[in-house]
Amino acid sequence: MAKTSAKQIKKKTKKKAQVLIVEDDTFLSGMYVTKLTMEHFDVELASDGEQAIKYLRQHLPDIILLDILIPKKSGFEVLKEIRKSKKTSNIPVILLTNLGEKQDVRRGLDLGADDYLIKAHFLPSEVITKIKRFVEKK
Repeated sequence: MAKTSAKQIKKKTKKKAQVLIVEDDTFLSGMYVTKLTMEHFDVELASDGEQAIKYLRQHLPDIILLDILIPKKSGFEVLKEIRKSKKTSNIPVILLTNLGEKQDVRRGLDLGADDYLIKAHFLPSEVITKIKRFVEKK
């Protein structure tokens, strides 16, 4: 009978980090789902702010990738709710948006975003690298 090392057991039982993507652009969200799945993440999607809040009432992802311009509740409103709940307040949130004005960036960071990325300025691979860094810190 072969012995199983502690390292092998840890490797087998390590759970995948879970990412919640809140994005209403189906092309963009699909691309991130594909890329993150290839990087061994579990990925959940919400296409509007209300879906995101509903999901977070029952699940605690390891990180949230949040657009600001989404239907029903803006990303700013979702971020406020995330930060005011004891249950979700420590989940890292990366805002990924097209809003690049200084006041938007300041508002997002003041509301508690861990990072603020402007979609046009970052390649998907760079976004994935940032997600990995936040997950590794946890």
